[in-house]
Amino acid sequence: MNMNTVPLLPRSTPENQGISSQSIERFIASIQEKELELHSFMLVRHGHVAAEGWWKPYQADKPHMLFSLSKSFTSTAIGLLAQEGRVTLEDQVIGFFPENTPEEPSSNLSAMTIRDLLIMGTGHAQEPAMQSDIWVDDFFKQAVEHEPGTHFVYNSAATYMLSAILQKVTGITLLDYLQPRLFEPLGIHGATWESCPKGINTGGWGLKVKTEDIAKFGQLYLQKGVWEGRRLIPEDWIEEATSKQISNGPADSTSDWTEGYGYQFWMCRHGGYRGDGAFGQFCVVLPEQDAIIAITSGLGDMQEVLDVVWEHLLPAMGPDKLPADTGAESSLAGVLQELKLDPPREEARSPIEQDITGIVYELEENEDKLHSISIRFEEDGAVMELAGEDGTNSIAFGRNEWKSGTTKLIMLEDNDYAASMTWNDQTLRLTIRLTETPFYLTTDCTFNEEGIHLAYWMNQSFQGKVVREINGKAKA
Repeated sequence: MNMNTVPLLPRSTPENQGISSQSIERFIASIQEKELELHSFMLVRHGHVAAEGWWKPYQADKPHMLFSLSKSFTSTAIGLLAQEGRVTLEDQVIGFFPENTPEEPSSNLSAMTIRDLLIMGTGHAQEPAMQSDIWVDDFFKQAVEHEPGTHFVYNSAATYMLSAILQKVTGITLLDYLQPRLFEPLGIHGATWESCPKGINTGGWGLKVKTEDIAKFGQLYLQKGVWEGRRLIPEDWIEEATSKQISNGPADSTSDWTEGYGYQFWMCRHGGYRGDGAFGQFCVVLPEQDAIIAITSGLGDMQEVLDVVWEHLLPAMGPDKLPADTGAESSLAGVLQELKLDPPREEARSPIEQDITGIVYELEENEDKLHSISIRFEEDGAVMELAGEDGTNSIAFGRNEWKSGTTKLIMLEDNDYAASMTWNDQTLRLTIRLTETPFYLTTDCTFNEEGIHLAYWMNQSFQGKVVREINGKAKA
């Protein structure tokens, strides 16, 4: 769909919405100084976008993987399903899946309700692992040690069960259910959602939408469920979903993860609430300031970016319009326009390129099941052919610059990428940013008489930095 046909939030200057442009510029400067990797940022106040920016090569018209920010959309669907009278929050979870329920379910499993799923108070001591092809079975097999509703454990499997319940009741996926009820009215187009082996949307993660879509979603909640004069979500649902329903740890004045949990929303310090996802995907709603902050990123420390928000943006939101400041507005506009994440830059070329170009290196056995690699050098960059169990992927790299394309490498579905190459002596560094995700892959290729040595790692993972190494020999 042409972006010009998609309804957008109205734009404004920061000063017209009671925010100084200089404070937003200081926010950006602090983000850069702390080397926090943001991919996008949108500040909405009084229903108007006061500032927005994308760090190139990330773009406004591209979706971004939300991870657990998806949960807040799943919760919204359950609220709508309850409004339609098709479920109640007191319905027992096992009642929807008699064919999956153990022969003798424990009293705690039997007592677990939809509300317990929503507040992550299922009673589990640890999150169920979804390992088989039937995730509902996996969920029911996990012991429920605590009385449901009394014990918070972060639990993406519980959110998956909400999606499974919705599909069982409606006969359609969570994504299809939300299309006419939420996405179409908000002008959210092109949303995708990952599914389990049985075709049920994952619920707790897997949604991809654009940054402005995140902002619209937050604005709808800020407006108590009303959009352009039409009620989309019941107001009492929003009040419940965004209020503390369960304690998630002893209060800590330095943390936004101990303020309590609602229906798949976190409570924030400073009177706000948020949906958030791993590696820094945020929809922060600040009712007292009538503001939304939408962020996508590839962060290791999510608290750090919230701290910068509280330091620079929160106190900058005054009650009244500010006088126009064309100099500050122009300066901020320039800063936002020039946001970028540069590729690694050392030597653009190496004399050994002519000796290794096009050689196919057969790789030793490895856990990623990669079979061979070849790199063909061109005037403006290089093309890598990487063969593995899932076929051959081709990636084009710019010399010390980003080059864009689409690949299935790393992820199971097509993903837009931006890739660059640079040399350090005989080591070629290849960087691939998957620009619809928080991730980028770095691969150091070292060439020697024996062949090639690969060392590669992702910028972020749930296991921390894990470097894998593979050797290869030139194909005879």
